[in-house]
Amino acid sequence: MVREDFAKLPRHVAIIMDGNGRWAKKHKLNVAMGHRQGVETLREVIRHTDDLKIEALTIYAFSTENWNRSKEEVAALMQLILDFFKSEIDELDEKNVRILILGEKDVFPQKQREVLIEAERRTADNTGLTLNICLNYGGRAELVRAAKQITEDVQAGRLSLDSINEQTISDRLYTAGQPDVDLMIRTSGEMRLSNFLLYQCAYAEFLFPRVLWPDFTVQDYDEALLAYGGRERRFGKRLS
Repeated sequence: MVREDFAKLPRHVAIIMDGNGRWAKKHKLNVAMGHRQGVETLREVIRHTDDLKIEALTIYAFSTENWNRSKEEVAALMQLILDFFKSEIDELDEKNVRILILGEKDVFPQKQREVLIEAERRTADNTGLTLNICLNYGGRAELVRAAKQITEDVQAGRLSLDSINEQTISDRLYTAGQPDVDLMIRTSGEMRLSNFLLYQCAYAEFLFPRVLWPDFTVQDYDEALLAYGGRERRFGKRLS
């Protein structure tokens, strides 16, 4: 489907790419192969999001809690970071996609950290789709980070207590300057946020397709976008 086929499209889509491990188990493969197949799905979703001229796409790639997974799975995910940017950065840059890494990059191994920094640097001036990749990200940690920045500004006299409002917080999130999430999709049928974009999803529409992420197709994505277009978004107001 193309943009003209939709009555209404979100400005910002967020996706929890859930089900890679279950997909691997279902196909009697190791979990690393599930993640690799998930990257193939991600590639198509990014391309379609860009084709539809949606402003921002945020993907939950690696949470702060994911460090607790097995050493083998973490190592496989670290390698996927290198492989993804090696294979995709040229196309993303050519398509004018801006990449932002949401999360603390300092804890990553040097190779991965350098790749992430370079991806942000290389695409910093691009003006098309903003691709937010959540790596070592946690929604609560993001809010703590914003609170610390606000506290520092108050203590330094750059900000007064009376002037603090919702915009003050929004301006100190990783997604500063972007629209809040309009549509949040979590695949595999699980129905929880898992510490993902807690502030930005305040008025998001939620969809929980049962399909596992590696099996999530562009058609599935279009169906989610069509479902979003049929929702009546009230933002706390009563419809007349």
